Amino acid sequence: MTTAQYGAIAVEPFGDSAVMVTVPHADQAVRRAGIAAFRDRFLAHRPHGVLDVVSGLESLLIEFDPLLTALQHVEYAARLVARWAPSPSDGADRPRAVREFAVPVVFDDETGPDLASVAGELGLAPAEVVGAIAESTFTIALLGAAMAPMMGGLKVPWPVRRRAEPRTDVTPGAVMIAGTNAIIQPFPGPTGWRVVGRTPHTIVDISRPDPVSFSTGDIVRFVPVTHDEAAALEGGFLLPVEGSV
Repeated sequence: MTTAQYGAIAVEPFGDSAVMVTVPHADQAVRRAGIAAFRDRFLAHRPHGVLDVVSGLESLLIEFDPLLTALQHVEYAARLVARWAPSPSDGADRPRAVREFAVPVVFDDETGPDLASVAGELGLAPAEVVGAIAESTFTIALLGAAMAPMMGGLKVPWPVRRRAEPRTDVTPGAVMIAGTNAIIQPFPGPTGWRVVGRTPHTIVDISRPDPVSFSTGDIVRFVPVTHDEAAALEGGFLLPVEGSV
């Protein structure tokens, strides 16, 4: 997959030491796939003076040191990378195969305090929301704060709103949705996403050589389980489905 097939990228100044890259296209799926392909390619061919990148579902913020390079140089480099640079998947450093994950989740009022309000917003029963989540196939688009897997693919009648008032402390393992996206909370923290359930698995373990077992492009499905079934799995590190590695 190459960015070039989606047409030109858009590069806009973002302050005096960053640019924002997007893929202009009417199709959301194309925009997301295009920016992910560009991100992988840009990181494999990082230009001089670039300090960091911040991934969004449909954008990539490129931060640079203005003492080492200039905005127009970074913009030019980004356009060159998008048009000409080979993708990492084209060479010897080909990324690993896509992994599949079946994530057990307890969905109820205790673990999913926003489940009822999401159901009301969508005009569905809570069980129907759970069914929609379980029947959706999610693809990890990026690793967010604290390596939280942010994924798209939620199949609901229309996008789910974020909370008007963010929660200040969400427990690890919380499964949350917003728009047509989902994310799993690795550590305690605030969020404006709607909490609909909780997985007993440990998503991120910084004591391990590889703190996470997933990466962008991997496939996730949520599997409803009971409290008793979750208790038997509590604390286990999330691993891919056997045979998908």
